[in-house]
Amino acid sequence: MKKIITLAALFFSFVSFAQVKVLETVPVEKLGKVNNNYIQKIGDEYTVYYTIVQSDDDSTLRKFSFKNIDNAYNSLYNIIMGGFTASPLYDIKLELPNNYIWLHYTGNVVPDKATVQFMVSGKERDAATNNVSEPFVKDQISKLFQK
Repeated sequence: MKKIITLAALFFSFVSFAQVKVLETVPVEKLGKVNNNYIQKIGDEYTVYYTIVQSDDDSTLRKFSFKNIDNAYNSLYNIIMGGFTASPLYDIKLELPNNYIWLHYTGNVVPDKATVQFMVSGKERDAATNNVSEPFVKDQISKLFQK
């Protein structure tokens, strides 16, 4: 009887420890930051957090994410930077897994003062709202992407 109780206690203690699993953690890297805007990397997924210019609520920080498949991070950076040198400046529409992003460029009389804004909308049917980021100049985009 003592052996059965001892075996049962060992079995139950083994089962209770089996409920706790150690998972592999992926480090979170905060890349470049401009004002409250920043890019965060978790594994191979990049998330861009940006401040919207018009907001009715207190949480003005929004985000969009994408995986770095086929070097998408550097491609996005090159697309944004290429838009600054286009003549005339024109909007670029991008498709991400969960969002559509328009890169809205505005020019100024001074050539180095062109700006870009992220205009983000979700792909879901009820995502009729667009979030517009604050404007960024070329140097701020380089700092945001750590280039």
